Amino acid sequence: RRTMWVVNGLAVALAVAVLPGGTRALRPGDCEVCISFLGRFYQDLKDRDVTFSPASIEKELTKACNDARGKENRLCYYIGATSDAATKIINEVSKPLSHHIPVEKICEKLKKKDSQICELKYDKQIDLSTVDLKKLRVKELKKILDDWGENCKGCAEKSDYIRKINELMPKYAPKAATSRTDL
Repeated sequence: RRTMWVVNGLAVALAVAVLPGGTRALRPGDCEVCISFLGRFYQDLKDRDVTFSPASIEKELTKACNDARGKENRLCYYIGATSDAATKIINEVSKPLSHHIPVEKICEKLKKKDSQICELKYDKQIDLSTVDLKKLRVKELKKILDDWGENCKGCAEKSDYIRKINELMPKYAPKAATSRTDL
């Protein structure tokens, strides 16, 4: 009787070990940056008729990652498509992409290799046409400038950052600049 219980226990343990760990499919909102970035990248390759070989995709991905900013740059770092990356799992993207595997599936697989990849989320966008810049934190003001690829040399006060943003807004956010009434 005891051996029967042990055999059944082993069978259950084996079944649990062999079965895939729960539902591994991505939930809505998972891998937001990965899916968005790779989706745009894949579409760009198709639009430009780039050869879909792992080598050419890797080359193009490295190029795209050179221009990536913020969370997308972090994604590139995680997959090894930046010069300072510690790991190199870029082939986990280039190979499946060369076979036109959907980006959702690629990101799902990347999540198993490095869960940080799917934890990346885009920052909420600030509506520059309505936001009161004086109510933002300096960190948020710096982020606006950083998103534009600008910095504020010699800025010491919050008002310096606000002045710089107002100065550059017509260039980077012309619609917001024309709809603002406080200028």
